[in-house]
Amino acid sequence: MTTVPSLIPDSTVELSPSFWLPIALVGLALPLFLVQVWVSGAIALFGLFLFIQAATLRLRFTQTDLDIYRGESLIRRFPYREWQNWRIFWTPVPILFYFKEINSIHFLPVLFDPKMLKTCLEARCPRS
Repeated sequence: MTTVPSLIPDSTVELSPSFWLPIALVGLALPLFLVQVWVSGAIALFGLFLFIQAATLRLRFTQTDLDIYRGESLIRRFPYREWQNWRIFWTPVPILFYFKEINSIHFLPVLFDPKMLKTCLEARCPRS
């Protein structure tokens, strides 16, 4: 179980990975194999892809930006000042993180600790 540290506005918080979504997709693909092989294979491959993404990608909440890293390499930076809205879909089973910037919309699968994700979003980029 992940503990939620107190969020200091100047601190950087890195979310720990959550593998439940990729594992659930691969688990769903197994019984589906008996019914529809190609669909089962596609779902299993997508689950494996998400598993690799969860193992390699990291979200870091800084004072001013949401940064996405692969290993130690910064892939993308999303400044909070450009955010208009955010939402985590399906609260009982969070599987999709949505946020809208001034010029674009982003959807990310929840491959990170969903409680910590919500805590960081509420602290760094409160909804209006």
